[in-house]
Amino acid sequence: MYKILISLLMLISVLSLSGCGYNTLQVQDEAIKAGWSEVLNQYQRRADLVPNLVNTVKGYAAHEAKVLTEVTAARARVGQIAATPELVNDPAALEKFQAAQGELTSALSRLLVVSENYPQLKADAGFRDLQAQLEGTENRITVARNRYIKTVQEYNVTVRSFPSNLTAMMFGHQPKANFAVENEKAISAPPKVDFGGSEATSQPAPAY
Repeated sequence: MYKILISLLMLISVLSLSGCGYNTLQVQDEAIKAGWSEVLNQYQRRADLVPNLVNTVKGYAAHEAKVLTEVTAARARVGQIAATPELVNDPAALEKFQAAQGELTSALSRLLVVSENYPQLKADAGFRDLQAQLEGTENRITVARNRYIKTVQEYNVTVRSFPSNLTAMMFGHQPKANFAVENEKAISAPPKVDFGGSEATSQPAPAY
């Protein structure tokens, strides 16, 4: 009889937790972990492209030391940040991580602008392949970031909403830090890649 009573109490507890958002919190928390891993994976993919890209540009434009140094230094600052799972619970640390990644994005954009001044570099097959890989990676970063932002927003709503907020407090679930959405479009815009196709020159519209 005692065992039956315990089983019934356990069943009631499980049903109560399920109705109060416990299972939802677990699913969303796992989704955040998966989303964060994908963000890191794409950022690491970009970082891995930087040395080859810098070396290729250096081969044609060695005197562009300033922009080459900026890209290398930005990549180094990114590498100094330990992007552990705990980082998503620390708003200040996440902001620092985002700032470092933003600096690398800007430095890479400046590097590609400089490359426009070197026709031989633009014609180099290896450089064009690196450009294509970088553009694809930047696009994947944008997609991964946006998915992560949405996942964290959904989780934070669950943590703050009644009655799931009671379950969240009971099991220690706290709102998680998120990427800043301010200037998101400008931050996430991938560098423009010119594959040397037909160039269309814009002409001003005739005045009538």
